[in-house]
Amino acid sequence: MERVPILKLGDILIVSIQIDLQDMSVLALQEDLSERVVATGARGVIIDITAVEIVDSFIGRMLATIAAISRMLDAETIVVGMRPAVAITLVELGLSLGGVRTALNLEKGVALLNQIENQTPTATW
Repeated sequence: MERVPILKLGDILIVSIQIDLQDMSVLALQEDLSERVVATGARGVIIDITAVEIVDSFIGRMLATIAAISRMLDAETIVVGMRPAVAITLVELGLSLGGVRTALNLEKGVALLNQIENQTPTATW
């Protein structure tokens, strides 16, 4: 099984999906990513789907699930690089990807994370 690489850039984790995702690789990605968020204290996760040409409801649910897991671990998720055909398909499938923010590219995704961080008061325990 091929694993999706997770890169660290400061306090952001970048997931670049370059392979066709199957059930096992998605489960591995969810586990790997949640472990890395906790281990690194990442404040944000950027999922780059530039190489993804075709989506189905499985991929849509996977993106929403990863975003929910990251939020539970105190990290925002932004999906970048969505092609117009992918956006159209997700809408046609009725998948709004609740809780998933999007940006056109990696640079805009990082800027959005910085903007979110500056607007969000830090929780103190």
